[in-house]
Amino acid sequence: MPDTHVDVVNTNIKEVVKEKYGQAALRVTNKTGGSSCCGGAPAREFSDPITANLYDASQARQIPEEAMLASLGCGNPTLLAQLHPGETVLDLGSGGGIDVLLSARRVGPTGKAYGLDMTDEMLALANENKHKAGAENVEFLKGEIESIPLPDDSVDVIISNCVINLSADKDRVLREAFRVLKPGGRLAVSDVVTRGEIAPEVRQSVLAWVGCLAGALEEDEYRGKLQAAGFEQIEMEPTRIYRVEDAREFLASSGIDVDALAARVDEKFMSAFVRAVKPKPGQKACCGPTCCG
Repeated sequence: MPDTHVDVVNTNIKEVVKEKYGQAALRVTNKTGGSSCCGGAPAREFSDPITANLYDASQARQIPEEAMLASLGCGNPTLLAQLHPGETVLDLGSGGGIDVLLSARRVGPTGKAYGLDMTDEMLALANENKHKAGAENVEFLKGEIESIPLPDDSVDVIISNCVINLSADKDRVLREAFRVLKPGGRLAVSDVVTRGEIAPEVRQSVLAWVGCLAGALEEDEYRGKLQAAGFEQIEMEPTRIYRVEDAREFLASSGIDVDALAARVDEKFMSAFVRAVKPKPGQKACCGPTCCG
């Protein structure tokens, strides 16, 4: 029998995420400020060490300001992903479209960049940004990352920016990513991961900082889920390691004892760049981040 309790929990998580992302899009549209990771407080109120300074000035000049303001990411997958002219790219949880628009420029007119998002407000903002950027090789799709509306073996590269960790069914997300990737296709996502065990009450405190940290997988568990989905050549490269001190002002304003929390959180949460490959049929299995000789 299906687990109705799990279904209810997953639905609740999905609705919370959808609401937060919708609010973030409306803040940008109404020009009332940007957002912090996962749709928290407006960026103008507090400096968020997770979302700050992810894109350099040259990238900012390539896209509409609204796409930058709507970014809720924890990394810059377009900077680290190897994209080539003519490739097809899919961004899971594309938000205001920043990573899709940057990717579209790199794959060129013979390539294609898809963005997938479940939030109407973000999709409207993304399509507005697409129009402003004059991007003709971009398409934004409405849907959920647990059920990607694209055919099998249709995408060369999947990117995502601090979104997979928000899903209540990460195994399904990774299986879907594997399905739509072409053999030899690459997964190249930024995500939040943890090192070591995090007590539930600590996760709850951190949730007041940014909701995306509360859903983060432990790095070895993340590797295991990627392997279970069929991926090989799995690499996990830390890009930012978070310290409570970096968000002292924000946490203190939420009534959290920053000094008590610091010892249990510091350097246990991090942004990481996660790479993996869908093997080609008959391809010899790889034994680690760098393949066996």
